[in-house]
Amino acid sequence: MPEPVPEAKPEAREEPAEEDAFPADGAESEAEWDEQGSTELTGLFVEKPPENVIAVTGMDVTLIARVDSSTLTRKPTMKWLKGKWMDLGSKAGKHMQFKETYDRNTKIYTYEMKIIKVVPGDAGGYRCEVTAKDKCDSSTFEISVESAQQEEQTDILSAFKRADAGEDEGELDFSALLKATKKKKKPQKEEPEIDVWELLKNAHPSEYEKIAFEYGITDLRGMLKRLKKMKVEPKHSEAFLKKLESCYSVEKGKKIVLRCEVVDPDIQVKWLKNGQEIKPSAKYVMEAIGNVRTLTINKATLSDDAAYECVVGEDKCFTEVFVKEPPVTITKLMDDYHVVVGERVEFEIEVSEEGAHVMWFFEDIELHKDKDSKYRFKKDGRKHTMIIHEATLDDIGMYHAWTNGGHTKGELEVEEKQLEVLQDIADLTVRAAEQALFKCEVSDDKVTGKWYKDGVEVLPSDRIRMTHVGRFHRLFIDDVKPEDAGDYTFVPDGYALSLSAKLNFLEIKIDYVPRQDPPKIHLDTTGNMVSQNTIIVVAGNKLRLDVEITGEPAPTVVWSKGDKPITENEGRVRVEARKDLSCFVIEGAERDDEGNYTICVTNPAGEDKAVLFVKIVDVPDPPEHVKCMSVGEDCATITWEPPKFDGGAPVKGYLMERKKKGSSRWTKLNFDVYDSTTYEAKRMIEGVLYEMRVFAVNSIGLSQPSLNSKPFMPIAPTSEPMRLSVHDVTDSTCSLKWLAPEKIGAGGLDGYVIEYCKEGATEWVVANQELCERQGFVVRGLPVGEKINFRVVAVNIAGRSPPAILSQPVTIREIMEHPKIRLPRDLRTKYIRKVGEKINLTVPFQGKPRPVATWYKDGQALDPKMVNVRNSNVDSILFIRSAEREHSGKYELVLQIENMEDRATVDIRIVDKPGPPVNVRVTDVWGFNAALEWEPPKDNGNCEITGYTIQKADMKTKEWFTVYEHNRRTNCTASDLIMGNEYMFRVYSENLCGLSEEPRQSKNTAVIAKTGLVCKETPYKEKDLSCVPKFTQPLVDRSVVAGYSTAISCAVKGFPRPKIIWMKNKMIIGEDPKYLMQNNQGVLTLNIRKPSTFDGGKYSCMAVNELGKDEVECKLDVHVVTDPDKK
Repeated sequence: MPEPVPEAKPEAREEPAEEDAFPADGAESEAEWDEQGSTELTGLFVEKPPENVIAVTGMDVTLIARVDSSTLTRKPTMKWLKGKWMDLGSKAGKHMQFKETYDRNTKIYTYEMKIIKVVPGDAGGYRCEVTAKDKCDSSTFEISVESAQQEEQTDILSAFKRADAGEDEGELDFSALLKATKKKKKPQKEEPEIDVWELLKNAHPSEYEKIAFEYGITDLRGMLKRLKKMKVEPKHSEAFLKKLESCYSVEKGKKIVLRCEVVDPDIQVKWLKNGQEIKPSAKYVMEAIGNVRTLTINKATLSDDAAYECVVGEDKCFTEVFVKEPPVTITKLMDDYHVVVGERVEFEIEVSEEGAHVMWFFEDIELHKDKDSKYRFKKDGRKHTMIIHEATLDDIGMYHAWTNGGHTKGELEVEEKQLEVLQDIADLTVRAAEQALFKCEVSDDKVTGKWYKDGVEVLPSDRIRMTHVGRFHRLFIDDVKPEDAGDYTFVPDGYALSLSAKLNFLEIKIDYVPRQDPPKIHLDTTGNMVSQNTIIVVAGNKLRLDVEITGEPAPTVVWSKGDKPITENEGRVRVEARKDLSCFVIEGAERDDEGNYTICVTNPAGEDKAVLFVKIVDVPDPPEHVKCMSVGEDCATITWEPPKFDGGAPVKGYLMERKKKGSSRWTKLNFDVYDSTTYEAKRMIEGVLYEMRVFAVNSIGLSQPSLNSKPFMPIAPTSEPMRLSVHDVTDSTCSLKWLAPEKIGAGGLDGYVIEYCKEGATEWVVANQELCERQGFVVRGLPVGEKINFRVVAVNIAGRSPPAILSQPVTIREIMEHPKIRLPRDLRTKYIRKVGEKINLTVPFQGKPRPVATWYKDGQALDPKMVNVRNSNVDSILFIRSAEREHSGKYELVLQIENMEDRATVDIRIVDKPGPPVNVRVTDVWGFNAALEWEPPKDNGNCEITGYTIQKADMKTKEWFTVYEHNRRTNCTASDLIMGNEYMFRVYSENLCGLSEEPRQSKNTAVIAKTGLVCKETPYKEKDLSCVPKFTQPLVDRSVVAGYSTAISCAVKGFPRPKIIWMKNKMIIGEDPKYLMQNNQGVLTLNIRKPSTFDGGKYSCMAVNELGKDEVECKLDVHVVTDPDKK
């Protein structure tokens, strides 16, 4: 059950010390204390914050708490809380700052919470909690905020409204205060002022919640505390001996007990929760034991976080219960996103509990689900998703998800949507009255656009039509006229892109007078031609070269590449012939198409020739050998090699991307081209595996990505080991111990390096050649009497941590310690073992220098042939491999250091089975009963006789039956004997080891005489039944399967009763456990347990008595069955 947290009470007014209250800052010096004075030091706190602090708006305030750690086994943990559960540690930033210092001399931790530029939203109840393993303590205090002009009455309610995000300058914002300030306030009607204090004073506690809701009070708890202090100080209670504690703290799901003491032990009390009476139930258990009254709350929930009262007549005592909800952790972290404008974004996380509250932030702004908001939030069990349906450039930034026990973040990168041209517009040459069709294809079927002729928009008419079907845009011009010739352009809406082509009008002229003109090639030096005879084409694009040719009669055109003419008029590389035009076309230009091309035109009037050089340019090859050279806590240095082929154009630079290993989403690291081949990637998460890839950029475009780098992880060295101390010192060694570093990080901990140096020297010597994985080490080979400094360094994959150094040097000198034997508890009484068992006694001891351990038995030195002894620095081992009766006795261990010694005695007793009882006899027979007596055995086995087992046998059958077991007396009575029979008896002794090996048979027998009947005996002539053994049923040959038990049988007669001998292959079987021989009224059976092939052969049975013998035999075959499936 959690311990109640005592409330600190002010004892005396005292000016706060300058170093303990506020720093000498001018702004902070204006803060005032409502109640100054020292608090009662209880629990772990040496100094607590004052109960009431009054701060001025816009000024700074500092709260200080101190904790004594001299009695603690580990470092204490401090939490600053506001209200019931809000952890302020997650809100550290420009508005709230937290500081922790440690004084090694006094072993006191000092914790500070500083609020920069106090705002009204900082008012309310606060609590600081300190925990250290199984100890805890807490202190509550309240901060009131006053305006700089002391206008407290004008804005009294604002001090109690929760505005948890008043720290809008910090890293986080947990309330709607910032959001509310952005909204324009609507004009409100003036209403008469209502004094809320008077309402609360005169109201019943059950109406507090209603008043708070009506007047917008969200910190009702804090207001009620202030109201309580405004009232007159209560008189001394005459009904309570001890009131409830000021507050209690309990974890969700645990049990808590509220306890108080009353004066009258017979008086009845009432328990109230928030002013409502509590009825007894399985959840609320009320008990009255003498003067003590308790209320037990089982399985506390958040609804149990309330104010409680114990009422006795008109007297009351109050307390508050704080229910702490366990923190909700994030089990699946948020991924980064890289999208283009208009795409959907889904940030998804998983938390440890269903129904948990998750807060989403964009940078420092909290996101809410509003009707007009672009953000949507979805919950599915433990999955939480934040959705942006259509991303814009304004959404670029870092997104955060917070729970009360975890935090994750993801970065969103948004790029402008790029439109790709799949088919460009081609130039057209048409005759009069023909149709002209311009067609283009773009990557987005939703893109619209406009057509222009010579810069003027083309409007539809009877001859002109424009269509948009899917990704295709077409312009139809029917009945082409000369005025339709010109440059036509298609411009997509919303993109800085245009597609242009030329419409040539071809006139048909008829010359009636034949003439001859020499051929002429008219090359167009505009467009793709960078010079008069060079054309640059991007790989994959289409090259269409329309060359105007004149001459009369029409000349003959021949295209050739080098010496090879191009005659194809279909295919990827082709020549198209038109009147006065020769079109050279390359579809999807490739690198092999680069070279010199010649056009030659001839007619009877002459010849003309032109040479063109076609240069194919492409994107570069991907960079090579991308690898990580070094890593830091949140950064890594990446290098790579330039691409082997630059695509025919110089490489301008590189673009880098990274992703988490296992993820498929890449994040761009730079948007501007980076010209170096070494790059330092930052803003990475320590302990997460990343992969990198690089793109090369030239004037043509972006290369394919390089191969992914090998996964690498940003890591940093650990912090220094903690609490380094000396455990032991001898003349040449020093034993050190320490604790693991407070901060280990994702790089883990490989081990420790221990170093030492003499006092005054600067050279440190490594004591361990290999890393020490334990948190302790013995440094050996140290010089006697020297003062040595020691230090320990933690090592992981990132390198060495800062060293932990002993505060002062250690003098290497043996320390005298008195010898002391630590005899185990089980050896302080008699140590009993059975004969044949192993004895291994380990007796630890201590003492310095190494003590001399000597064993004695019954005052005599031990015989090393009977008992083995092995001594070490810390214990002595007594070992007996097989215990015998003579090993019993008192063993004494003597531990000596010079003239000092210590002794310990171990009583060892070796026990064995007892011998049989002595002088077993029948002392009396009456009716169907017989009385037996005997004497204890001479040998009791070295331990107490625990009982006897008595058996009887009829003289006819001589089969033994147990009469009594565990009979503790040396006499008994055997009952229910059969009339006319004669009985003999035998007795076994029993002790801790079991029954005696052999019984003791009674010296006489018990005859149960017949009574009431007289038998007239007739003369009896004894018949001679003697008979030579004769087998009446022979053995039969058998064939059996290996592994299955079998039996062979026969029958014999003969008198006197013959002795039976079983043989295998003429060899007597004897006492082999594999065989079981039975004789039941002359029927002989030999059972063979799980025979193998070696058990086959001839088995024979021989019956022998004093008159003769007889023998029968059979053959036994044992065969192995093979599995047909294995063949």
